[in-house]
Amino acid sequence: MAEQTIEKKLMTYSGLKKLEDELNDLKVNQRREIAQKIKEAREQGDLSENAEYDAAKDEQRDIEARIEEIENILKHVEVVADEDITTDVINLGTRVKVLDKEYDEEDEFSIVGTNEADSLKGKISNESPVGSALLGHKVGDEVVVETQAGILHYVVLAIERAEEYYDAAEREG
Repeated sequence: MAEQTIEKKLMTYSGLKKLEDELNDLKVNQRREIAQKIKEAREQGDLSENAEYDAAKDEQRDIEARIEEIENILKHVEVVADEDITTDVINLGTRVKVLDKEYDEEDEFSIVGTNEADSLKGKISNESPVGSALLGHKVGDEVVVETQAGILHYVVLAIERAEEYYDAAEREG
């Protein structure tokens, strides 16, 4: 039987903390709330025609699936340590300012692990086309990124520590 290799997923300390908090909320609060909803629905009698019972059971399934998903992520996560992040090159846990040469506009991205990505908040995955293309580059570098939308041309303007990463780490430590 072939040995299965589990790929470690990189994550910032902030992302780890957020997942741990969500897991705790699901296990402590959400499970209690859904158990109460199921109990109340059962007390209404005939379960075969009880929409509240069915909805509560569906919600319970969703909660348990999310708990399992988070636990699996946490089993295979590798946290990027504070001391491993420098601002001389773009890496996980850094915030980068780039110039989009085509539109002559500046963009800012925080490079985060896949499970932390949120493009609406400017957090892009280190595994995304843009994130992976930027990794390892320095201020002044030109970066060409092939995406589904076409080819992007960036110039790296600045690299700094991603505030959301360090704020959380400093509160904890």
